Amino acid sequence: MLTIENAKRELSLAAQMNPGPWEQHSISVANNARLIAQRVPNMDSGKAYVMGLMHDIGRRAGVTGIRHIFDGYDYMMSIGEPEIARICLTHSFPIKDVRTFFGKQDCTQEQLEFLRDFLNGNEFDDYDILIQLCDAISLPNGACIMEKRLIDVALRHGLPDFTIEKWKAFMKTKTHFDHLCGCNVYDLLPNVLENSSVNLV
Repeated sequence: MLTIENAKRELSLAAQMNPGPWEQHSISVANNARLIAQRVPNMDSGKAYVMGLMHDIGRRAGVTGIRHIFDGYDYMMSIGEPEIARICLTHSFPIKDVRTFFGKQDCTQEQLEFLRDFLNGNEFDDYDILIQLCDAISLPNGACIMEKRLIDVALRHGLPDFTIEKWKAFMKTKTHFDHLCGCNVYDLLPNVLENSSVNLV
């Protein structure tokens, strides 16, 4: 797997190609994933950190919707990083349903079919679930309560029919890691309350 330094370099280069708040969001996801993984037996916090940094690496290709997960998958596969490529595909899908993506469906039918087969053919492991969780609690300035992050996404993308089902699935990821950590994961992350009290608009 990529070293932490190489992952940081990849993210920095990608942000030069397509500047935006997604870079700081990725760093936030990585920091939160590392802190949580440190509390879970048999999880590698360095691996979790790299996966967090790279989960949105497909945004290097430009401003896109669902296409960023395929761009990330293809790029990570091209440099021999299948574990990270997997995270690029799974991080947005706590529900294994390709229709439950918040944002533009700017991909081909063939890509959707590949994604459907991939999600249905693979069981999520704790790294998949951890990055899904951290994606749902990480603003560019750090961790926040999940409800704030979900509302932030809803304000940008609206409320599709699957919204409540997907919110419940994200909340289930937190319950999973609360159990694995033996505590409320928010207790492990700095400035959650401060970040959660800041206005979204």
